[in-house]
Amino acid sequence: MRVEDLMTSKVFTVEQHDLIDRVFFLIHYERIRHLPVVEKGKVIGIVSDRDLYKALGPKSNSNAIETATGSGTTELHVVPKKVQHIMHRGVITVRRDTYASEAAALMAEHKVGALPVVDKDNKLVGILSSTDILRVFSKIEKAGETREQRIAAGVSHK
Repeated sequence: MRVEDLMTSKVFTVEQHDLIDRVFFLIHYERIRHLPVVEKGKVIGIVSDRDLYKALGPKSNSNAIETATGSGTTELHVVPKKVQHIMHRGVITVRRDTYASEAAALMAEHKVGALPVVDKDNKLVGILSSTDILRVFSKIEKAGETREQRIAAGVSHK
């Protein structure tokens, strides 16, 4: 199985000069955990939900979130900070034709939750997340368990 069989092709991205409120919006409203940072289509970094929470957390910067009250409502404002200040550089990437097992091993070895997928020119073409890997692992294991149950019950293949 190859990365292209598992990856997500529709990838939300940010640029290093975007404000982190864009990251906040994408993570919360699109329900994603990893955003490749691109420049002219090429991956230059990645930012995760954890990076965002660290940047907004009370220990690292208690003033990262401002609350403004006016006319009886409370509004949440993320302080203007750029993506380049919270992103990880030197991102590990894979190609479409990389074996899924190799990609999974890279993720485990480097303790990362996603790998941007790039073409021969290092242009972003997709993303492979740990969820994608787990989804396939689950299907493979379930098929094996079902087969074991059939064998144990003496049922032939159907």
